[in-house]
Formats: sequence, C-alpha cells, structure tokens
Amino acid sequence: MAWNEPGGDNRDPWGNRNDKGPPDLDEVLRKFQSRLSSLFGKGGGSSGGAGGGGGGKMGAMSGSLIAIIVLLVLAYGSFYTIEAPERGVVLRFGEFQRTSTPGLNFLIPWPVERVFKVNVDQNRSHRLASQAMLTQDENIVDIDLAVQYNVKAADEFLFNVRDPDATVQQVSESAIREVVGANDMDFILKEGRENVAEETLLRMQQVLDDYRTGINVTTVNLESAQPPEAVQAAFSDANKAREDKERFINEAEAYSNGVIPSARGDARRFLEEAKAYRTRVVKSAEGESHRFLALLKEYERAPKVTRDRLYLETVESVLSSTSKIMIDVEGGNNIMYLPLEAMLRNQGPATSGAPGSRDTTRFVTSENDTISGFDSDSRSRGSRQ
Repeated sequence: MAWNEPGGDNRDPWGNRNDKGPPDLDEVLRKFQSRLSSLFGKGGGSSGGAGGGGGGKMGAMSGSLIAIIVLLVLAYGSFYTIEAPERGVVLRFGEFQRTSTPGLNFLIPWPVERVFKVNVDQNRSHRLASQAMLTQDENIVDIDLAVQYNVKAADEFLFNVRDPDATVQQVSESAIREVVGANDMDFILKEGRENVAEETLLRMQQVLDDYRTGINVTTVNLESAQPPEAVQAAFSDANKAREDKERFINEAEAYSNGVIPSARGDARRFLEEAKAYRTRVVKSAEGESHRFLALLKEYERAPKVTRDRLYLETVESVLSSTSKIMIDVEGGNNIMYLPLEAMLRNQGPATSGAPGSRDTTRFVTSENDTISGFDSDSRSRGSRQ
C-alpha cells in the first residue's frame, strides 16, 4: 500500500509523518541540500564558528579535487589516435566536420564532437556466383564474378550509402549484365574475357562515383564464363569442331609455308639454269661461228693445206674413240687394225664380249672417202661396192 493512500501510515519516503497532506517541496530540497553538504564535509547550520571554518576549507578542497578530476577526464577524452590504415571522421553535433589523418588528434569531448574510425586500406571483396545472363546474340551464359574494393573517402563511405557492401553487389551485377548484353557469346567465352572484366570495372567505378559512395574498385575477375549446363554437351561438340577447324587451317598453313618456298626456290633454280644454258649455247655458237670464220679465211688462203688438216684432225678425233679400225686397200684384202694399248686402257669391267654390248668398227678407205661407223654384226654392209 502506498504511503499516501487512505488507510496508510502516512509516512513519506524521507521518514516524516504527514498526517495532513503531501510534504512541502521546499523542505524536501532543504533536507537534500543539508545531507549533500554533510557528505562533502560541511557542518550543519547549528555548528560553531570554528567548526564552520574547518568545514568550509574541506569543502573548497573537495570541490577543487572534483574539478581537477573532471578536467583530467575531459582532457583524456579529447585526444585520440588514428592508426596508419585508418581515417577518422569527426562529427560536431552530428554534422561532418573533418577527416583525421593517422597519428595523435584532438577533438572537443562528447557530446560536442565524436569520431568514427574507418579502415581505408582493407581489401574488401564480393563474389557474384552463377548468374545467368543474356548476350547480344540471344544466348545465355553463366557468369562467376569476383570484385575487390577499398575505401577512398571515409566520410562518403559512412554517410552517403546505407549499406556499402550491398551497393557494391547491386552495382557489380548491373555492370556485368550491361557488358554481357553488349557482346556475343563467343567473344565472352573466348578472347573477350579480359575485355569484359575491364569494361565491368570501369562501369562499376563510374556508377559508384556518381553516387559518391567513397568506394574504389581495385580488381574485377571474371572467374568463370560458360554456357548453361543443359547445353554443355552440344557446346563442347561445337568447340571441338571449331578447334579441329583451327588445327586443319594451321596444318594447311604449315604445309603451304613448307611447299611454296621450296617451289619458289626450284623455280628460281630452273630459271638460273635456263639462263646459264642459254648463255652457254649462245657463247658456244658465237665461238663456233668465230672459229668457222677464222677457218674460212685460212681455207681461202690455202685450200689444200686446210682441207688436209681438217681431214687429219677429223680422223684423229674419230680413231681416238674406237678400239677397232678396218682399212680398205685397193687391189687387196681388208686389214683389221687392233690398237691393243688403247683397248686395254679404255676397256672397263664390262668388255665388248658381254651380252648386250655393241662393238663399233671404223672403216677407212682413203683420204677422199667418207668415214663411217657400223656394228660388228653388220660389217659386210660397210664394204664398198
């Protein structure tokens, strides 16, 4: 039962009985002040002069001590330290005031100023896994994307976006869908993977800067890009056919690179040989013509001597290449002349008696007769009629 309810003992919380009504507020405050004064060493109002003087000194000392303690607490709370990878965001009555750099810093104690520390060197990461996206040529690819980022503006990071990590996730998904939708499937799956990652990073950074999120995207990795699982077999067959095509093209180019230079070399060699043959024939013909003209001059000077000389040179040339000579003597029998020394010198491993060999015989009559060669099997046909 409450102290002031009807039927109660009418005792107030301060130990006084009040039978007539609620306590006097001034009296309550006066009693509270008296107890507070006695707590800090002041005497009551009825104390003597000496006692009152001693109590006043003790009260002054206690007040000074309390003031010193309060100042020390305020001074301790006015200094703070920012580590090397951090930045301090200072608010004054809830409004952004400045950004503190690493080291010892000062601020007006709470509730005037507050500081929030943000790690700006920490590498934060986000992964966008197994997202089906539509390409420009109306195909679907599954994309796995990994994003790494850090903080470049601590105040923007704290106050301009409510959830920075969720913002990065949404921006990364939007950027990669935009890039994938602007390219063909083959480009994304093959040679364009690095280009897709670079373009995604640029688009993400542009959007984050437009929103002033204070986030710096450091790396975007396209970890996986492949067709949906339902069409993996068909896509593998298409890739195999494409690889076979490239292999056949490379083999054809290698064969072409081996054959064409060789053919060009042969053609150049044939041309050079033809030029050499032409030069040789022309020079030989010119030499023969000069020799014939010179011989003609000598023949015009001494016809008989020149004719005899030509006959002897011809006979010498013919007889030097034969192993048998038949001489027709007028009024006598034919004579067979065998130059054994020349025969032994010129005879090789396969002699004239071997099967399939041909034995050549020279038939000579006189100076004015024609020299002709015939086979030993048909000597009778070489006789003069």
